[in-house]
Amino acid sequence: AGSETDLAGAVKRQFAGHHRAMAITGATLLGLGLIPGMPKMPFLLLAAIAGTVAYIGLKAPAGASTAEPTAAPPSAGTSGPEKVEKLLALDPLELEVGYSLIPLVDPGQGGDLLERVRLVRRQFATDLGFVVPPVRVRDNLQIKPTAYVIKIRGLVVARGELMAGHFLAMNPGTVTESVPGVATTEPTFGLPALWIAPEDRERAQVFGYTVVDPSSVITTHLTETIRRHARDLVGRQEVQALVDLLKPTQPSVVEALVPHLLSLGTVQKVLQNLLAEGVSIRDLALILEVLADAAPATKDPTLLTEYARQALGRAICRDLTGGEGVLKVFTLSPGLEQLLGDALADGDQGRYLAMDPRVAQRVIETIAKTIGQGGPDGTPVLLCSPAIRPHLKRLTERYLPHLAVLSYNEIGPEVTLKA
Repeated sequence: AGSETDLAGAVKRQFAGHHRAMAITGATLLGLGLIPGMPKMPFLLLAAIAGTVAYIGLKAPAGASTAEPTAAPPSAGTSGPEKVEKLLALDPLELEVGYSLIPLVDPGQGGDLLERVRLVRRQFATDLGFVVPPVRVRDNLQIKPTAYVIKIRGLVVARGELMAGHFLAMNPGTVTESVPGVATTEPTFGLPALWIAPEDRERAQVFGYTVVDPSSVITTHLTETIRRHARDLVGRQEVQALVDLLKPTQPSVVEALVPHLLSLGTVQKVLQNLLAEGVSIRDLALILEVLADAAPATKDPTLLTEYARQALGRAICRDLTGGEGVLKVFTLSPGLEQLLGDALADGDQGRYLAMDPRVAQRVIETIAKTIGQGGPDGTPVLLCSPAIRPHLKRLTERYLPHLAVLSYNEIGPEVTLKA
């Protein structure tokens, strides 16, 4: 029964509600009863019953049908409880655009933003080894017509504003002449930029500007937002899906680790810690093997993460060196290493850095000043001992999110250090 009533009541209403069908049935039964050699009484009796039901239904006044009832409009004081369960669901990842940016989303108007979002999801599956949840794209009349916002689990984590019909021109430091435009700030990295007219695009490129279209601006912002909040997009269900995907090819690794040695939640925390620092988890089999080896000694997700990073050291260094084999790093003085090591304390949640806030602020300011004086090209890298590496990263990640902190155990013999 597809309705909310019992099966007997549903059958009764549906048979009695289709009068034309009953009339056709009665005529067919009557014809079968008149065929020579067929038992007349059963067919004639059923034909009479079907014909009577059809006659009564066809003679009934309009609106008196006994077919499946529909819900009456709720009246004051008699309406049933409202079903609000669907309102509780949160989309893992959302992109909301103002109505002036709808042409970027609508393929019928030449918009290619949806296709670019699909490419972003494929890129993360290849680079970081996890599947980004589907991005729900919708329009929002409550924001500015030229604005967009990016939400993770219902909360706004990034926003930007575009100028429809214009291109964004950025100066990479090689511009020879300026072009007219509206001064703005690039929404992803906060760089100064210009909104220029379409007719000035080629001229700006000739002068050395990096020119991108509005869809590329949103796509870049979405990519960096996902990269910064990757750990928030990997829940236990996503980790279970990754483990199930690995199980057919690596059954011994999966069955030995989860749930006998480590819980799924602990594995999730380790993967989140790796993704938080931009470390790819694509080699999940290696990560699980390392966790299985280290699990009898410790269940601390922070220590397990360090073991996994050491096993993935070659891949981490390759990403930082660009495959050239030379890694330019900053190092800590022995005195600062000793200061940070002495500040480590044990708590209920594992080890943590118990340092005077004023001293911690001085350390952060010194690191920021040093890496800002030049030095390594690309992502700045700070090298330290394995014992303080996770705590130093946690200390600096809020103020220096792009600073990579490595331990000596993560540097392979094929990597040449330039300190």
